[in-house]
Amino acid sequence: MLATRSTFRGLRSLTGPLRRNLHKGQAVCSRGLVFEPTNNGITNDEYRVLLVPRNHLHTTRVLGDEVAVVVCPAFADSISEGDIRWEKAVGDSVSVDEVLCEIETDKTSVPVPSTVAGVVEELLVEDGSTVQPGAKLLKIKVGAAGSAPAPKAAAAPAPEPAAAPPPPAAAAAPPPPPPAAAAAAPIPSTPPPPPPVPQAPLSSRPPPAPMPPRPAAGAAPLVKMPPADPTKEIAGTRSEHRVKMNRMRQKIASRLKEAQDTNAMLTTFNEIDMSNIMQLRKENQDAFVKRHGIKMGFMSAFVKASAYALTRQPTVNAVIDGTDIVYRDFVDVSVAVATPKGLVVPVLRNAEGMSYADIEKGIAALGVKAKNNQLAVEDMDGGTFTISNGGVFGSLFGTPIINPPQSSILGMHGVFERPVVRNGQVTIRPMMYVALTYDHRLIDGREAVTFLRTIKSAVEDPRTMLMDL
Repeated sequence: MLATRSTFRGLRSLTGPLRRNLHKGQAVCSRGLVFEPTNNGITNDEYRVLLVPRNHLHTTRVLGDEVAVVVCPAFADSISEGDIRWEKAVGDSVSVDEVLCEIETDKTSVPVPSTVAGVVEELLVEDGSTVQPGAKLLKIKVGAAGSAPAPKAAAAPAPEPAAAPPPPAAAAAPPPPPPAAAAAAPIPSTPPPPPPVPQAPLSSRPPPAPMPPRPAAGAAPLVKMPPADPTKEIAGTRSEHRVKMNRMRQKIASRLKEAQDTNAMLTTFNEIDMSNIMQLRKENQDAFVKRHGIKMGFMSAFVKASAYALTRQPTVNAVIDGTDIVYRDFVDVSVAVATPKGLVVPVLRNAEGMSYADIEKGIAALGVKAKNNQLAVEDMDGGTFTISNGGVFGSLFGTPIINPPQSSILGMHGVFERPVVRNGQVTIRPMMYVALTYDHRLIDGREAVTFLRTIKSAVEDPRTMLMDL
């Protein structure tokens, strides 16, 4: 394709710089065009326009500094907005795919990566503002070099403490009074004090109580400062700190209150002897790790037992929708996971067909995502039954709250040795209390108790699942 200067009307200002920046017979434009002089001997003003791949293109600064505008990405279908939390400031250098900010939505935090390398030139929205998909967030000067991002802890340098005054002992002693002044001193009118009464020996007296330290003369009084993070410490300053609740915490609060207002919740309890499952883990842990590359925990046993019990009691897997009852022909188990930003419940899909190893791998993968704040909305959508394991924090007993729109939730607790009766004899066994909270509008007490006893039998003796007992 041939083009002359007259072809690029409106771009004549580029012609001169392009000719001056010819390199090996070519002038490079940052938009993917290469202007190459022709060798037909007609004119020096004629160029051949070549299209080249962008990843093979080395741009010049002929067109000036390029500024990229980063926009808010699209959310899931059920989310329309979120609150922005900046990770970068103006002047910080960023690289490609480096996180610029996080947008907190009702269900998860969406990281916004940089599409180019450069320097943050301008933040178009304030920290904590509500943004919607497509909104312009910031501008980045492409290819520029800026300062390294300052650590958050060192954002405001602490003032240097004032030098403490020297102790009184270090002060210069006053000069002794002259002898003439001592001779002219008046005679005291008060009688001398009586001689001291002899005290008991030191061995027979109790040690004196320690005196509180007194501040040195002229020292400034101690002033307590409010804690930098009121969620982690209390300094005793009798001050209050008001912090805006993040969107995830607001959603959790509204959903829990909705569950209490909507469901007729009732909780039934049982206890599980963990001796057999602990012995099973001990005897087969090495072979399990060698075969599947992951350790066997208690959660896989309870998820497998719950999925088995749900297939035996489909009503516990159902939910009320208006005046209808929706029966689900699948078992998706939500596993409650505590994160610094709140409680999340990622879902194991089709748990009824998963093995112990599949469950452990699925839980481990979801745990890594939750720890790295990488859970997507799709990871938490749905779910027909929830398991909450408070035992990892040492819980002995508790009543979980239903996770809407589900109808039941299983609460696991800590394993503690307790005396129990076996065959008429008192023995010590590792025991765990379990609780099942269910919607009494849909699930009757007989079904709930039978369901929980099925879980108890499947955990204590997995052979009941194999033999469908």
